[in-house]
Amino acid sequence: MSEGTMQRAAQRDHRAQRPERARRLNRVVVCAAAVPVMLLAAACSSNSGSGDGAGGKKTPADGAKASASASASPTVQAARYAKLPEACKVLSGKTLGELVPKGTKSAKEGTSSDVSSRASCSWNSLENNGVKGSQFRWLNVSLLRFESDADRGSGDEQAKEYYAKQVQDAKSVAGAKNTKSEPVSGTGDEATAVRYDLKKKEGSFKQQTVVARVENVVVTLDYNGAGLAGDKSPDADDLAKDAKSAAKEAVAAVAKANGDGGAASPSTSSSASGSASPSKSSSGSSARSASPSTSSSTKAASKG
Repeated sequence: MSEGTMQRAAQRDHRAQRPERARRLNRVVVCAAAVPVMLLAAACSSNSGSGDGAGGKKTPADGAKASASASASPTVQAARYAKLPEACKVLSGKTLGELVPKGTKSAKEGTSSDVSSRASCSWNSLENNGVKGSQFRWLNVSLLRFESDADRGSGDEQAKEYYAKQVQDAKSVAGAKNTKSEPVSGTGDEATAVRYDLKKKEGSFKQQTVVARVENVVVTLDYNGAGLAGDKSPDADDLAKDAKSAAKEAVAAVAKANGDGGAASPSTSSSASGSASPSKSSSGSSARSASPSTSSSTKAASKG
């Protein structure tokens, strides 16, 4: 074979080998490019756990954090008073003899689905003086206890709201004249006395309402008097004095029923409330569903 022929044959072999080398080079480049992707995937896979350590296991610190988060749920202070006294026994025989002299045995207990949360009692007295007319008296004591609830708040806070509403209702009776109100000291945590005149067909009634709150219980005492059949109207100041005294006695009965002899006066510390155990939840639901007591004018009209 001539030298020219051999040279041409070598050139053909060289050209034939180019595609093969190019293919091998491409495979090397592709494989090299795939390496970072695989390394990245492996790194992501190794960190796909919680990032808490080898194997994705949680550390004790993470467990403590979860426990702390779970224990951060909202709580409310337990209600101090878990029950109410018997409504028809909150006032002594002596007090009843002074406020309703002819009706000490006329006690009528109000209906209630749970007397540990809501209770009431009323008395009426009619002293007939013949042609000189008659003296009428009507007395009602209502007690409402509130249970602490995570959604509605503490029993004390609920009682405060209800107390304010009762006072406002007493000041807003339709047809009332000469309405006056004043704070009452030494009766629970807060107390207000409201007085007014109410003219009806039977006569002119002198109404006294004392609303008092002691911790998570609200006491509302309504007392009215009238001179009927031509008899003179009772003295409003005397009625007011009797009503305030009776309200203080009723508040003391709440404390006594719960084994607390010092709650007739304002509380001295909030820590005492927190130490009490919660009341039963069933009684709490009854207290939450209770509606405000009937207005004083309606009560007087029903008895007058």
